[in-house]
Amino acid sequence: MAPLSKLRFSGPGEGLRGYAEILRVGLPLVAGMASSTVMQFTDRYFLSRYSVDAVAAAMPASLAGITVLFSLMGLTGYTGVLTAQYLGAGSPRRIGAVLWQGIWCSLLGGVLLLPLWWLSRPLFACIGHEPHLQELEAEYFRILAAGALFPLLGAALGGFFAGRGQTRPVMVANMAAALVNIPLDYLLIFGGCGLPALGVAGAALATVAGWAVECCILIPAVFTRSHDRQFKVLGLWRFDAGMFLRLLRFGLPSGANVCLELLGVTWFAMEIGAFGAVALAASHIAFTVNSLTFMPAMGLNMAVSALVGQAMGRRDAAGAERVVGRALRLAAAYMLPVAAGVALFAPELMDLFRPEGLEAGDFAPTRDLGVIFLYCIAVYSLVDSANIVYFGALKGAGDTTGVFLLLGAGAFGLLFLPITLLKLLDLASVYSLWGAFTAYVMLLALGAVFRFSRRGWHSIRMVENPPGADKH
Repeated sequence: MAPLSKLRFSGPGEGLRGYAEILRVGLPLVAGMASSTVMQFTDRYFLSRYSVDAVAAAMPASLAGITVLFSLMGLTGYTGVLTAQYLGAGSPRRIGAVLWQGIWCSLLGGVLLLPLWWLSRPLFACIGHEPHLQELEAEYFRILAAGALFPLLGAALGGFFAGRGQTRPVMVANMAAALVNIPLDYLLIFGGCGLPALGVAGAALATVAGWAVECCILIPAVFTRSHDRQFKVLGLWRFDAGMFLRLLRFGLPSGANVCLELLGVTWFAMEIGAFGAVALAASHIAFTVNSLTFMPAMGLNMAVSALVGQAMGRRDAAGAERVVGRALRLAAAYMLPVAAGVALFAPELMDLFRPEGLEAGDFAPTRDLGVIFLYCIAVYSLVDSANIVYFGALKGAGDTTGVFLLLGAGAFGLLFLPITLLKLLDLASVYSLWGAFTAYVMLLALGAVFRFSRRGWHSIRMVENPPGADKH
């Protein structure tokens, strides 16, 4: 086994060394998330070129699918934080047990989601969208549910690398998935090379294919003899009740946090859908552009979780705070220019999504609404760096229950309640709803700052330290 000093990367040092350490871990994750974002972007771009109905239906269906999947991925992917904490605590040979409990969770989750194939139609019938949109929504959603095992397993396997700060394999897997997904997306949506034109179903099938490719790359990268010698990735495959419960204790609130965030966005999209396909399509396009600005920065969120997790495994809360301060500056340096670019080029960004064969005048209502929505995104992107960094830090420190309470209160008090009041007072419109959503995101950032600054996370102990391990 390699010496412990070689297995764990040291906490970021002073000056530029600290930033370099964050970038070393974070940039491959940023690149990997950018690849995933490109997958989503091209999926929605091709659908928008296919028809307005297709892109309108894909928005609530993809949000509903992502809400379910990302919630469980928050659990299975929490293997990354536990891996980081055990590495920091000087117990690398416990990592194999962490990994396998994540795998067992993934298999169980994949099986539990299969019934959604049959429940998709009644689910979207309850939403109240136009009947032809309901059918397209159900078609997209059930294919994502059938392929759910792949992203769940990919999150667990990716956590093995991310938690150790060895993030390049995750980047490679994400990029390979994008390289497969993008051409397949085009062929399955529009037809070609002997494949039929499947529209929204083709987009969903291409997404599942990309997830499968990611798993096929990560599996052989994880299960090597070298990794087994260092981390027991082959020897600790059995069910470990204690480790499984530990993963559930911290991972379930983490998954619930993702669920709360996405449920808020999904519910918001459903409310927008009540104003018709044009408003829904404009919102979908705006959120697609938002994903280009936000999702790559989520790689930095994952890096912060890993670095804070390692620091807290070493009982080094001061080192964790230094990581957060530097990461916040890096996130702001990315988000501020991006927000300016979205505001300056909002009309041009909307024009990218005009369906083929649709005259500019016919697309104008969707375009004009979308430009306003992009201005809202530019405004709340100014503070999104706080959400990205502080929530990642709290996750890495194990404060997942506290974040759950914060997000729950925010979703109810800052989003659901204001929009409900707007409807009761007959003030609801696409403009007032988007204004409420913008305020929600910005106020949530203040909540994240407050939660982190209270430092309750300093006292959380996720993993045991072996006798003789360094304490900080």
